[in-house]
Amino acid sequence: MEERLFDFDGHRELALAQFREVRGLYEDLVETVKRVLRDALTAANVTVHSVEARVKSLDSFANKASKPSPLNLSEPNYRDPLKDITDLAAARVITFLPGVVEQVCRCIESEFVVLEKTDKSEELMDEGRFGYQSIHFLVQMAEDRIRLPEYKRFSGLILELQVRTILQHAWAEMEHDIQYKSASVIPVAIRRRFIALAGMLEIADREFQALQEEDSELRNKARTSVESGYLYGVEITPDSLKAYLDKELGADGRQTDFSYQISAQHLRKLGFASLEQIDECLCGYDNGAVSRALWGNRQGQLSRFEDTLLAAMGEVYATRHPWAKEKTWENIFRERLKKLEKGRIKIGAYDPLLSKDSAIQQA
Repeated sequence: MEERLFDFDGHRELALAQFREVRGLYEDLVETVKRVLRDALTAANVTVHSVEARVKSLDSFANKASKPSPLNLSEPNYRDPLKDITDLAAARVITFLPGVVEQVCRCIESEFVVLEKTDKSEELMDEGRFGYQSIHFLVQMAEDRIRLPEYKRFSGLILELQVRTILQHAWAEMEHDIQYKSASVIPVAIRRRFIALAGMLEIADREFQALQEEDSELRNKARTSVESGYLYGVEITPDSLKAYLDKELGADGRQTDFSYQISAQHLRKLGFASLEQIDECLCGYDNGAVSRALWGNRQGQLSRFEDTLLAAMGEVYATRHPWAKEKTWENIFRERLKKLEKGRIKIGAYDPLLSKDSAIQQA
């Protein structure tokens, strides 16, 4: 008796018709999951590059549904495509750094029922593929949500979740255009370049993580030094400057991070290298009195700081400040110096480039 051939075309059309009926539900699912993920990450104070979500396109689903089994080309790989294909809906969280990936995974595990979790870096390494790394989840909505009327319709639906860094994502996007997927068929010259590029991406990810950790450590060390009053060698950064000014002049919630960044840049141009120099420069000056002499009242934190620097540095400030490149501003600074003199404020000539600490910093 002649063996009956499987009707792949009919299987494809039937699966496609079934998917068309429920695709709208999956579109609602991905939007809901995206919102849940963003809310969970915000609540956990986890910052990521992006949260993306999509539903499988009709063409992509139809092509996958009609694929033959790799074990038996006369049989379909998915007997029940709507049930067997698990990436009908998918979401992806892209992080800036590898250290955040685990934080995102914890959020996912706390918000969803995890059916499966796979580390693709290990799996694909065994297959001889390079560079592509991510954590993959198969999840369902948590039971406590499914009990609510607005989530009940998502009961039993499976969604694929991916978590990876922005560099891993860049590789994955480029990989779509790379023809070779297995190390066993890659020409030797190409294989060497694959390995080198994959290594560079992994090193870059690790270095970005290490840089963030070192930056955080330096920030904490600077704050501790400011709090203890030990300012020698503490580099001027927006963060350390804010800590110093908050302690010496009082905190001012009206100031922005950008304002401290600009002020730190100006201090560098003026020749300052450490907080100790700033402290030395301001020593003996009453910033409140300086502010009242210029404006008739007590100004905000950064204004009082800049005005006191002007008083303590005098002509050095008036000629070296970045804004002094414009003659108008140089004249404004000199007019303010005259006003300070009338207000009986001593005008200094402090030059950070001539201080002992500056020489040590530059050495």
